[in-house]
Amino acid sequence: MTEPLRLGIAGLGTVGVGIVRIIQKHAALLEQRAGRPVVITGVSARTKTKNRDVDLSDYAWEDDPVTLAQRPDIDVFVEVMGGSEGPAKDATEAAIAAGKDVVSANKALLAIHGQALAESAEAAGRVIRFEAAVAGGIPVVKALTEGLAGNDITRIMGVMNGSCNYILTRMEDAGLSYDAVFEEANQLGYLEADPELDVGGIDAGHKLALLSSIAFGTQVDFDAVELEGIGAVSIDDIRHAADMGFKIKLLGVAQLTGRGLEQRMSPCLVPDSSPLGQLQGGTNMVVLEGDAASQIVLRGPGAGEGPTASAIMGDVMDIARGLRISTFGQPATGLRKARAARAAVPAPYYLRMKLLDKPGALAKIAHALGEAGISIDRMRQYEHGDASAPVLIVTHKTTRTALDEALAAFPATGVVDSTPVAIRIEAV
Repeated sequence: MTEPLRLGIAGLGTVGVGIVRIIQKHAALLEQRAGRPVVITGVSARTKTKNRDVDLSDYAWEDDPVTLAQRPDIDVFVEVMGGSEGPAKDATEAAIAAGKDVVSANKALLAIHGQALAESAEAAGRVIRFEAAVAGGIPVVKALTEGLAGNDITRIMGVMNGSCNYILTRMEDAGLSYDAVFEEANQLGYLEADPELDVGGIDAGHKLALLSSIAFGTQVDFDAVELEGIGAVSIDDIRHAADMGFKIKLLGVAQLTGRGLEQRMSPCLVPDSSPLGQLQGGTNMVVLEGDAASQIVLRGPGAGEGPTASAIMGDVMDIARGLRISTFGQPATGLRKARAARAAVPAPYYLRMKLLDKPGALAKIAHALGEAGISIDRMRQYEHGDASAPVLIVTHKTTRTALDEALAAFPATGVVDSTPVAIRIEAV
């Protein structure tokens, strides 16, 4: 009989329990597809007595995930605890040192320590797989490392945080404020314990950094990702965008240019008729552009027990079948350190501000924009009942550097009565 692939699962939250359920439910199917049994031999979590509605009695229990990672009856260490430091990092390093392969859903750990972990694993002849760390059930890592391996990837773009997409689409559908929908999402359990990880773009930024490394053959560099969350987006912005035929999304974009690697996660306007514009609720979407395949759009659930456990099992099955791929698609020692570059590709921008109701106010703003080399495509003033008027401006294509120069000059005009909101309009 072919030797089974033996798993040790560290973390028995939603995803860990989902993995147990898949293996218990589909044991025969998994064996048929892998050509060998896939079994669980050990598990670890913070609390043994918690009711998880799944039978764990056949598995060895370890209070310490490091001890689990070092067990001789474990072939693959499955890490679904989370966190960039502490037990997750210690146990992953211990697993590699003990000669285990690793399957992880931990985007933060890999975005920050991925290069060092990949070098250690490959030096030891081990693999680290992390499909579940990016976009939940969407097989985007597999698409980049395998399906599109013959392409020169030119751009990655996508909505990679379902919680933010839920908030933005819910604001539009219900006509609610950001604060109201944020509280609703928090009560429903859609946000992390630290909500800033979601609404601040950090969670999605981790994912973008991982995909950039695979796509462009560079060392993963989360610190170089430009982050801007959705907290400044108002229901007025969403309504104004809709009036112009756009939707607002927290959009990740990465591309390698002559100036270096651009990585940004920020709110953007996208055409409402585009696949990204039509994306609703907590769904994720990743757009991959390559020289041979042109544009590939991948859409699916970005989180949850089933989708994330499904992605974990996809990696487990590859290891069971003997498929061994370098962590970031090519040997870690060959990944180059990319020069970080701020987005230089010109784009139109949406600007919203309040101007004091004074003669010549609009002219002063137009002059400040013109001094920075920015021309105005459209301008609209909305009805008002106080001393300041809401004003919306859409620029022609410009760079963020030029726009920042203009924004810095606005206070000196003496007519701006609010902090301007600036959102890039992305070509998709």
